[in-house]
Amino acid sequence: MAAGDRRQQTAQVLWRNRNFTRLWAGQAVSIIGDFVFDTTLTLWIGVVLLHGRTFAPAAVSGLLIVVAVVTMVVAPIAGVFVDRWDRRRTMLATDLIRVVLVGGLTVVAFLPAGMLSNLALVVLAYAVVACSTAAGQFFNPARFAMIGAVVSEGPDRSRAGGIGQATNSIAAIVGPPLAAPLLFAVGVRWSLLLNAASFLFSFLAVRSVRVEPVPEPPGAGPRSFRAEFLAGIRYVATNRVLRTVLIAVCVVTVGTGALNALNVFFVTDNLHAAAHWYGTIGMAEGLGSVVGALVAAAIAARLGNARVFAVGLVVVGLGTMVYARMPVLLAALVVVSVLAIPLGAINAVLSPIVLDATPARLLGRVISVLTPVQQVASLAGVAVAGWLASTVLLGFHVDVAGVHLGRLDTILLASGVLVLIGGLYAVVALRGADRAAAADAPTPAEPISNPTR
Repeated sequence: MAAGDRRQQTAQVLWRNRNFTRLWAGQAVSIIGDFVFDTTLTLWIGVVLLHGRTFAPAAVSGLLIVVAVVTMVVAPIAGVFVDRWDRRRTMLATDLIRVVLVGGLTVVAFLPAGMLSNLALVVLAYAVVACSTAAGQFFNPARFAMIGAVVSEGPDRSRAGGIGQATNSIAAIVGPPLAAPLLFAVGVRWSLLLNAASFLFSFLAVRSVRVEPVPEPPGAGPRSFRAEFLAGIRYVATNRVLRTVLIAVCVVTVGTGALNALNVFFVTDNLHAAAHWYGTIGMAEGLGSVVGALVAAAIAARLGNARVFAVGLVVVGLGTMVYARMPVLLAALVVVSVLAIPLGAINAVLSPIVLDATPARLLGRVISVLTPVQQVASLAGVAVAGWLASTVLLGFHVDVAGVHLGRLDTILLASGVLVLIGGLYAVVALRGADRAAAADAPTPAEPISNPTR
């Protein structure tokens, strides 16, 4: 049988896996609802509730700070309980909690105007975002572990990771443009209702999934939160693959955080484009990410997940440095769309790398170590980039070997160098990881779960 035929047959088997397709359907609807919800809240608070107020930008930024802080505080705690509890029930409970939270905010939005002040509505929106984010810290690692339970090790996991990443990228392209027309044409209440309905759809999809619970390890004694929490940290620290992924992702995220913080100014100052063209950068990235995610499984089948991850980071680092030197928007869009292809592939193979390196009983804690650390790295990149651009490098201009450098392209070049360093480190540290993973993979006679149950 030709390699192409085998890949096509494997893809068909994955889509016949009812548990996977139901989890994917719930994810797709829920993520689109999240993008609509996030964009709607940003517009509702900044443009409607606080229209004309000088502190409106700070209030909108506060939403991002709330999400970051709640993630860093709740995620490590949630990981311990996700590993203790039944993952399916955890997902169902958190989906219902978010239905109630967003549904409650929707009910408030339907109240007659004037019953609550605009400031009270802003505070209520903050509270819903905080509680919903906290619930998500239980849902996300539980869903990650469920994917590991319903999809067998090997090419299927790479393909599932690619489908999940492509779904995220498509939702990022489709969701935000839907938010503004919904908000200004029919009102905020219908946008909120859409997100509440998306969580309900996710609940029904998860409820139809059937998996065996994770068995207790032999000799498991009384549970201590501190011991279980430290066990997750210790496992990440001592596992070569997870430790490498954590360090590489942190270094890379500092660089990408700086890029994300300054990109809007780079578009206006260096690319000489109007601010309203900034959204095209995100669209170009989303389109490239979809392509990268969809081809990731085929590439990983030849090179291995770890090599795709490491080499992809090197390519993204070099591409970011090229992007920093772009003079016009059109050239930048071409670079971003091409650069996003390896970025999509990296995000697609990251899930199978972590799944293959982690015992099922530790998945919640491992994800809850990786997530907040990455969040801290992102905030560090944003803070340092903003500080450099606003103070130390303000008015910076220099010519090096005939090449002119300003403050923004210098910082973006440094961001690319950080991503490149993270990639080179991963290339060295993950050498041989794919061969080890292949040797540890179960044979076809040892299925993880019954996909058609």
